[in-house]
Amino acid sequence: MTVLERMGTALCQRQRWLLIALLAVVHLALVAGATTTISLLCWVVNVGLFILWQPFIYAERKVDLTGLAVIALMLACGAAWYSWWLLIVWVVMLAALVGGRVMFIDHRPTRIFYLVAFAYLLAALLFWLVPKVVPHAALTGPSLDREFAWGMPLFLLAMTLLPLSRESDRPGGGMVDLFYSLFIFLLIAVLVLGSLAFMLLRQSGYFEAVLNTLISIALLLLLIGWTWNTRPGFTGIDVFFSRYLLTIGLPFEKWLHRLTTLASSESEPERFLSQALVEMLDLPWVDGGTWIAGARSGAFGKPSRFSHEFPGQPLLLTLHTRHKLSPALIWHFHLLAQLANEHYLAKLRTRELQQVSYLRAIHETGARLTHDVKNLLQSLNNLCFLAQTMSGNDDDRLDLLLQRQLPQITQRLQQTLSKLQKPQTEAGGVLPAEMWWTIQQQRYATAPVTFAAAEFQADALLPTALFDSITDNLLQNALLKGRAESGLRVHLTLAADASRLCVCDTGSPIGEEVLGDLLRAPVASENGLGVGLYHAAQQAESGGYELRLTSNVAGKVCFELCRREPGTPPAV
Repeated sequence: MTVLERMGTALCQRQRWLLIALLAVVHLALVAGATTTISLLCWVVNVGLFILWQPFIYAERKVDLTGLAVIALMLACGAAWYSWWLLIVWVVMLAALVGGRVMFIDHRPTRIFYLVAFAYLLAALLFWLVPKVVPHAALTGPSLDREFAWGMPLFLLAMTLLPLSRESDRPGGGMVDLFYSLFIFLLIAVLVLGSLAFMLLRQSGYFEAVLNTLISIALLLLLIGWTWNTRPGFTGIDVFFSRYLLTIGLPFEKWLHRLTTLASSESEPERFLSQALVEMLDLPWVDGGTWIAGARSGAFGKPSRFSHEFPGQPLLLTLHTRHKLSPALIWHFHLLAQLANEHYLAKLRTRELQQVSYLRAIHETGARLTHDVKNLLQSLNNLCFLAQTMSGNDDDRLDLLLQRQLPQITQRLQQTLSKLQKPQTEAGGVLPAEMWWTIQQQRYATAPVTFAAAEFQADALLPTALFDSITDNLLQNALLKGRAESGLRVHLTLAADASRLCVCDTGSPIGEEVLGDLLRAPVASENGLGVGLYHAAQQAESGGYELRLTSNVAGKVCFELCRREPGTPPAV
């Protein structure tokens, strides 16, 4: 690596030294004079430093043959027309770019660093460059050439002492506000040309002309600032300026209003998308277009000479326009295509959610009825087991048991079929609590289930289907657990007013891995407890009751079904 390559790499790594070197070479070119070869060589070096410092293209980027040709052409033209006027334009351009960086800097020392650099370039323009192109007769007062040549390097020395922020000192660090830089460029150009105009029209001296131009610019900026903001009784210039900038957006705003109106009135995704894109024909630039969204496609309007694609997912929109779209209009139409695409996706998701809700309702109804059928099948299995185990002397007892159980099983099977035909209605009605309690005692007479004695109120009623389903679920789960745990007993308690049913067993507690989602969501369980209890909890909530686990300790695992008071939210 050569010495120049090392110096270039070091300068690229630190923006501070790159800018200081840039200004130092500018100073040498100015002091040497525009008519000397040394000044031209300094300017060529300055162009190279500028290419490393400029914030638009990364300095690490390799230059191809086209780029080299452009740089060589620029240097050749600069060498051919090298003069004080070229240096004036060059310094004004540098001052505009340095001033455009100040807008994005919050770090105070870094801001002062760039302000000092801007002050140096402005002083070089006013105290050195412009006096070189005006007649000597207009230069009244003492010359400041010596002071500038030896005093302005102090600005560069001060820049070396100011600490830059870490982000601004990195390669490519620091953004440039292009519009602010353009504004500064025009402002400095007005200052220079205004000074020359004062000197030509009023025959005033140079420094007097510069002072008059600065006062005029300051008064004009003060007037614009005073009239910019809106005050009571006066509409500020900013309103008219904003209205001018937003004029191009008025047709788009009308289309957006129609889009939101259509989104609220049309639920079918394809029909909504087709109608929304047809509304684009009211825009003054659109003649027609085509669209593809998944397996659906369509067209609107008529084709034209100019077309532009706006790809999206899943919407691919192609617009046919009367004229070739400008970059600003392409950006606007791209935004409109994205909005139409997002509304279309929202409609698709809404339809999918409706389908999922429908499937969920079918699943929950089927799962609930499956558990009812499972409980009925368990009751039939118990009857079959009793019929096989009873001897011939127990025929009368078996007949009595069948006479009691079979009508109940038939009735419950009829209720299950009624739920399947009308899932939104709760079949089965109500029964007095004492009668329902007696039926349960007869149903589980041969099982290790104890029913607590209770004095029921005469008007105590309970929903038969709800209590039958949940009681069977809880008892079957407890009895299933009893197959693996010998000596397990189940105890049932019903409140006197039938507002609370409690089912307890003497088995082992439910595991911690199941407790988190128990009764709230289907859970994985070897004994199959999770899904049935989840549906039982949902059924209880829809019937105005609440199913909860009240105790989970060894020897006392209790579930409770209790009536929820009106206005009380369900437990989470």
